[in-house]
Amino acid sequence: MLTWVIYPPHFDSTKQYPALLYCEGGPQSTVSQFWSYRWNFQMMAANDYIIVAPNRRGLPGFGQEWLEEISGDYGGQCMKDYLSAIDELKKEPYIDENRLGAVGASFGGFSVYWLAGHHDGRFKALIAHDGMFNLEAQYLETEEMWFVNWDLGGPFWDWNNPTVRKTYANSPHLFVDKWTAPILVIHGGLDYRICFTQGMQAYNAAILRGLDAEFLYFPDENHWVLKPQNGVLWQRRFYNWLDKYLK
Repeated sequence: MLTWVIYPPHFDSTKQYPALLYCEGGPQSTVSQFWSYRWNFQMMAANDYIIVAPNRRGLPGFGQEWLEEISGDYGGQCMKDYLSAIDELKKEPYIDENRLGAVGASFGGFSVYWLAGHHDGRFKALIAHDGMFNLEAQYLETEEMWFVNWDLGGPFWDWNNPTVRKTYANSPHLFVDKWTAPILVIHGGLDYRICFTQGMQAYNAAILRGLDAEFLYFPDENHWVLKPQNGVLWQRRFYNWLDKYLK
């Protein structure tokens, strides 16, 4: 599995650094050399984090079979790919395995919510942006019905469909009882692909579990944060949260 590893400026292999597992959105979009005001690997590294960004199952560029292995299997092999990537990299002496975080948006946000219930104590801080939390609600809320019919397998009431059974049995909201890590939830009020109610549910679940949680809500943003001042606020809260738990 091709995994990008981005090091901080003036990297010193004799020191130990916190590391972030970056969970790609899409879900079918390659992790490569892109630039963003938010998911910016160089900015993350400049804040003294090592970034681990795997091209997990479900991404283009590695053959059609690899690309399609994610559809109908959101809680399956792609999640094993995330965990195998961070498990392999944390063996390096310059990564502090006690200071690991997981971050991501859209499908990456779903990934963080799912990992929150399955990471077995690996992560000490989580950040989920515009992620799917409750897949049954997602099916009825989204404006992109083709996507939930294809990638989730169809409506949650079609229990004769084995893909549907597997998909909804892996909804992150079913594993909240296993959540242990503090989480920052970010969502836009104009996001109709994944409604802000998904983020509110996740935030409330964390609070009710007694975990430290924060909900950063942008009423004037959609599935992306596009306004410059909102982007500044996004970055401030992003690093404040990570620094609080990983430094």
